[in-house]
Amino acid sequence: MNRMNVNVGGKADHSYGIYIGEEILDRVGMILARDGRGRRHVIVTDTRIDALHGERVQAALERMDLRVDRITVPPGEESKGIETVLTVTERLTALGADRQTVLIALGGGVVGDLTGFAASIYLRGIPVIHLPTTLLAQVDSSIGGKTGVDTAAGKNLLGTFNQPKGVFIDIAFLRTLPDEMFRSGLAEVIKYGIIESPGLLDDLEGAVANGGLRETAFLERIIATACRIKKEIVELDERDRGLRRILNFGHTVGHAVEAASGYALSHGESVAIGMVAAARLSERLHGLPAVDVARIAAVIRSVGLPDRIPAEMDLEDILSRLSLDKKKEGGTIHFVMIRKLGTPFVNGGIPEGILRDALKGLKS
Repeated sequence: MNRMNVNVGGKADHSYGIYIGEEILDRVGMILARDGRGRRHVIVTDTRIDALHGERVQAALERMDLRVDRITVPPGEESKGIETVLTVTERLTALGADRQTVLIALGGGVVGDLTGFAASIYLRGIPVIHLPTTLLAQVDSSIGGKTGVDTAAGKNLLGTFNQPKGVFIDIAFLRTLPDEMFRSGLAEVIKYGIIESPGLLDDLEGAVANGGLRETAFLERIIATACRIKKEIVELDERDRGLRRILNFGHTVGHAVEAASGYALSHGESVAIGMVAAARLSERLHGLPAVDVARIAAVIRSVGLPDRIPAEMDLEDILSRLSLDKKKEGGTIHFVMIRKLGTPFVNGGIPEGILRDALKGLKS
């Protein structure tokens, strides 16, 4: 089992381990029992993940004499709202949860964000552990302490920073992950390759060529690389005030596209489109070589992700949603650009005409 530590702000209570391996549930139970963080543990998951893994995870923890309950919510982005948070907290109250209760987020990004948020506000804060079951959550959303829920105005507009007490990445969960969700996670892996480690793009291109995208050794390698990149950035900028913004490469346009699609496009599909938009803007404004733009689009297509905005989508709707971006300052929306692969920076705003032209050029 691969382990790395996240050390945030020099604070012991904000530091935690990331554990990566295959079939590690028994060791998860052993570590939680050894650490003795809580007198009881409550798994929060969605009904689909619960049917696949809930009983097995609970049984593995109970074998270590841990007291375990489960709370389920409906699957999908539509559950990521304040109403579901209230449902979870009411269930916790009914179970008699107290400050010695640890929440375990078992699921993908929606469950992780929702559970982390609930943990941060219940009794003014109780511990949370992440047990991510999707590739996207394993390489990105489970690490770094960001939580959030959506509102009618946009994605993740309500949220907190709440560092977990541990992240346990069991690659075995990916065996049951549908292809669409697997591809969604690959979008985040591609992002890490673009902003920090072009070798990841080499790995992806090789795996596509030999049909090995789901091989355990390949997955463990790319997950560990992505986690290392994410944790090093979080250690330097926990609160997203500077360096951590580079993790938003492709996400500014991506979040707007995702919302404008009514979440018909997945997060990964939307970010893939956003990364191509960011690459084209980087070429026009900052001299990113055309060969790199073409490579980014080609890698995205090769894993089955879109590199174009669907023809039926309204460009004006996307542009209007960009104006709601939660990371804007004043009237300026900051975009993450690259001058070359592995060299990202935050751009101080893009003229509307140039942005509009770039998005038009991406319409199918």
